[in-house]
Amino acid sequence: MAKARSGRPGKAKQPRVAKARRARAAKAQRLKGAPVAVLILAAYPSLEAAEAAAVALVRERVLACATVTTGKAFYAWEGREVAEPSAVLHGKTTAARVGEAKKRIRASHPDKVPEILVIDIVDGHPDYLAWIAEQVEPR
Repeated sequence: MAKARSGRPGKAKQPRVAKARRARAAKAQRLKGAPVAVLILAAYPSLEAAEAAAVALVRERVLACATVTTGKAFYAWEGREVAEPSAVLHGKTTAARVGEAKKRIRASHPDKVPEILVIDIVDGHPDYLAWIAEQVEPR
């Protein structure tokens, strides 16, 4: 099998044109008044900690919803290799509320350097995106 341009079999490198098209589509969504949603990923050392954070963040209307999945994390920390159980909170909110979400996750997180990643949602079902915005709108 011939290698794709990315160096991995079967995975072609995404052309710059596609990236630019996605950026234009996201801008068009914002201009249409569609809410700009984000996905926040936060890894926790235990299922219990991730679930407690998910419940609190949804109850406080910082996240519209949260899903917690479990697995195992592999990484290097302070000169040693680590493999340990992990739980990842997948939270959905708006760009306007992301600062508050990150602040609250950090304040309650047990890790010294928590994994908190924010990913822009460039497209989605319009009704779902509107629901996210409605759920996290301050009252």
